[in-house]
Amino acid sequence: MFIDQGYLAPLEATEILDAGMRAIRAVPPAFPLEATVAVNPFLGQAGQDFASASARLSRCAGVSLTQAGRVYQASIVSGRIRDEDLVAALQANPAADKPGSLALLKEMAMRERPLPKPFPTIADLAAELSGIDWPSIIEKTIGLWVAGHFDRGQALWSPAPNQRAFAAWRTWASRDLTPEIAGLSGFCAHVSAAPDTPEQAILKACCRLTISPQAAEFLFHRLITDLGGWAQHARWLLWRAEQEGTSDETLGDLLAIRLIWEDALLGRYPEVADRWRATLALYAAPLAPTREHVADEILQDASERAYLRTLANNLAAAKPQARNRPVLQAAFCIDVRSEIFRRALESQSPDIETLGFAGFFGLPVAHRDHGSDIVENHLPVLLKPALQSTGHGTAGSENKTRIKARTIRALGRFRQAAVSSFAYVEAAGLFYAGKLMKDTLGLGGKCAACHSAPKLAPALDAEAKTATAASVLKAMSLTRGHAQTVLLVGHGANVTNNPHRSAYHCGACGGYSGEVSARLLAGLLNDDETRAGLPGHGIDLPEDTRFVAALHDTTTDEVTVFDGDLPCEKNVMEQLRTWLRQAGAQARAERAMRLPGASARSISARAADWSEIRPEWGLAGCAAFVAAPRHLTSGKNLGGRAFLHSYDWRADEGFKTLELILTAPVVVASWISLQYYGSSVAPEVFGGGNKLIHNVVGGVGVVEGNGGRLRPGLPWQALHNGESLEHTPLRLSVLIEAPEGEISRILEAHPGVKALFDNRWLHLFALEDGRIARRYHPGGAWEEERTTERAA
Repeated sequence: MFIDQGYLAPLEATEILDAGMRAIRAVPPAFPLEATVAVNPFLGQAGQDFASASARLSRCAGVSLTQAGRVYQASIVSGRIRDEDLVAALQANPAADKPGSLALLKEMAMRERPLPKPFPTIADLAAELSGIDWPSIIEKTIGLWVAGHFDRGQALWSPAPNQRAFAAWRTWASRDLTPEIAGLSGFCAHVSAAPDTPEQAILKACCRLTISPQAAEFLFHRLITDLGGWAQHARWLLWRAEQEGTSDETLGDLLAIRLIWEDALLGRYPEVADRWRATLALYAAPLAPTREHVADEILQDASERAYLRTLANNLAAAKPQARNRPVLQAAFCIDVRSEIFRRALESQSPDIETLGFAGFFGLPVAHRDHGSDIVENHLPVLLKPALQSTGHGTAGSENKTRIKARTIRALGRFRQAAVSSFAYVEAAGLFYAGKLMKDTLGLGGKCAACHSAPKLAPALDAEAKTATAASVLKAMSLTRGHAQTVLLVGHGANVTNNPHRSAYHCGACGGYSGEVSARLLAGLLNDDETRAGLPGHGIDLPEDTRFVAALHDTTTDEVTVFDGDLPCEKNVMEQLRTWLRQAGAQARAERAMRLPGASARSISARAADWSEIRPEWGLAGCAAFVAAPRHLTSGKNLGGRAFLHSYDWRADEGFKTLELILTAPVVVASWISLQYYGSSVAPEVFGGGNKLIHNVVGGVGVVEGNGGRLRPGLPWQALHNGESLEHTPLRLSVLIEAPEGEISRILEAHPGVKALFDNRWLHLFALEDGRIARRYHPGGAWEEERTTERAA
């Protein structure tokens, strides 16, 4: 495509556009509400070390990647962070400009520093000069338009369906008088005179604003960040397109729109030109972390070492125990919420053993429910579906389901239409009194399992079934010692009046519950053809072993058992349900101690309470990932803070399972951990805001109040108990029982994963006989870890 450089030299124009692409990739994707999954908000900075990323986001977003100094100071005074933690963190930090002594580090922790301010935009400079809040006006006007453009079916009318974002905005903005009423005269004409393509618009604006290639990347990042969650949703559109082998230009369009605003404001307020030239010099300056950024990272590292010391002390006494064949084995998702329930279930009988595995159970399925055309990807967002499944039912029942869905949809449209909505309220309002009363009293439906039994479609042949089953069992380290009953437990959350409902479901299932995956795998492992071929893969299943699917409701700690999917012995199922009920009661009692205003008896009712802002804590508190045999963590109270993945390296031929763990579950867990981290330390940019004033917009996300910036990330009430943070921001500590040489080999083969550890976004440790033996250092070196000795 021909690009008119607008007085820019061809090389300079290319550099400007390349800077735009780098700025676009510095923004994390935000998934829509229908299938929200945790996303690492620092995904675009994963290639930078932690301190440099903090310096960049201070410049471009006005946020710090660590907590305030007073938080670390309080932990030092209380003794949670010890001098040995500070010294170890200080010695491990590679920065040349780090504090020269422990005393100086403590002194820097005591200094109260103001929050960083981002470098200004022309809108900021114009606001200071005129007294008109131009950043707010831009936020609201762009937010109003983009909410309609991104709408996913919530609105009845779409302003410009199937039109590219930039063209749609030009049509809108050339007629929107809001900016001119606010004082930006001639804005509509300015938009009409803008180039027809976003690339040309970007280059023209850069020429008029004298933006150099050196300043462009950080300035563009700053402008994109100003758009909040709208930019992140556009980044998701690019993410999704690239997964499908195509591309998407929406975020580039938004950048062009924001630059057109900057150009118009400079034309309206030429008095800011001198300050703008000085500001551009700041944007063009090389990026380097300050001494404060380095000191803050050291303090954060010391806080994480303090947690690790406690964890090491908890794990140190672990020893393998000889045991008979278990009566029950229960495989749960590695989600930290399962840790509490697993511990409670194992306490019911010494004959119960639990395992941890990713909640999609190794089946990358695209599922279409019975009577629906909507395809749900029940797998981690990092993967692509390889299998398809549908809900099981007869043709007659499918037609009834479709007719019912269409009737409900038509009624909903009638309720929302511009004219009929008024008549509907007058005519049908009284009929809703009963429903309103039931919902207010929390008497509505509480079904967490609403799918019909799934089946693979097309069905797999015998060889494919056996190969799939063997692959999953090996990845679960479940190749021998099978119990008579093996429970496959997916998880979901039953909440009411909560737009972030899918965020409480299974992240490994793409924001859906784990029911479909668990039921599909149970059916596969009970299949006669599958079992007949397993010995050829080195797996001998006892004839009496049966796999049963279940769904753990993490809000109520109730478990639904799908024993109707296959014949089961009645007395075995009765005993199983007894154990699950008792474990649920025990888990509720433990969780109630953390939830404000909850008791063991009332905690289940929170799921049906449509005024409840904290139905559960989700994954708040997550701090560690452990891949090791269960005996290492069995009986240990890890406080619902650890992802527990069962893994036995001695049974891992070729270390293929280890590679899978490092490249999939560890990465997904890091996204979860860093989303909680980012929403805690930088809620203004990466947090979801206040639940009490949320409004759902376009089915995409939420805004606070009646418009403006889309709020991605976690709501404040999901992190804060009203008095203090419930989630302690810690970078994830990954503990793996496997030879360090094999871990290093796999990291070398996957540079993206290695960068997470080399750039200090995660910590990596090798376990040995239940002891945290060695720590990975950036660059690939392993050093002996003395945390356990200090804990003792």
